[in-house]
Amino acid sequence: MKDRKSKAKLFILLGIIWIIVTLPLPWIVNNPEVSESQFNTILGIIGIMSIPFIVLGVAWTLKPELTT
Repeated sequence: MKDRKSKAKLFILLGIIWIIVTLPLPWIVNNPEVSESQFNTILGIIGIMSIPFIVLGVAWTLKPELTT
């Protein structure tokens, strides 16, 4: 039971951080002044910033003792 709660809290925390990182994306998509090359660059940066959170989520799910 406790292990399930800690996994759920971890996924929620990582999800919130990921949402904060990708928060400017809707304004970039709907802005006609942003060129396609700028959009692709920003999308790549957001993708690269997401990788550590995905890796941490997988690692902490497989080995929860790494969080302490």
